[in-house]
Amino acid sequence: VIVNVGSKEEANGAVEEGASIICVAGVEGAEGKFEVIDGLEVPEGRTVCTIANILAKDNKALEEVEEAWICRDKGFNCVWVSDALYKSGNDPVEHPGAIINSMRAKSSVKYASPKARSGKGEGAREYLGDILM
Repeated sequence: VIVNVGSKEEANGAVEEGASIICVAGVEGAEGKFEVIDGLEVPEGRTVCTIANILAKDNKALEEVEEAWICRDKGFNCVWVSDALYKSGNDPVEHPGAIINSMRAKSSVKYASPKARSGKGEGAREYLGDILM
């Protein structure tokens, strides 16, 4: 059973009632979602899986990928991104599989952008033949 929560009180109440999977939904941004689970009171011997519900934004940017990276870095165990997978779709590098690969990447918003995952844009390249001495 997945329990949807929208506040810290709801999250703690769900855990007190025995929920082992909670989904933070209806909260804007990664910071807002993190505030809901920050300091979650989990009884000793229990584990609680936290899910961040990421909705599609009304633009062509891949902000959902960045939000997934931030949520991962803040300690969420999972992201729910069904709406965001079909937002673009017309660009060959932005099909649902590419979006999932971008979200699963070990990248960070500090060092990369989701667009760089397509192989175009930012990022360093090395040619080992030129580096050899």
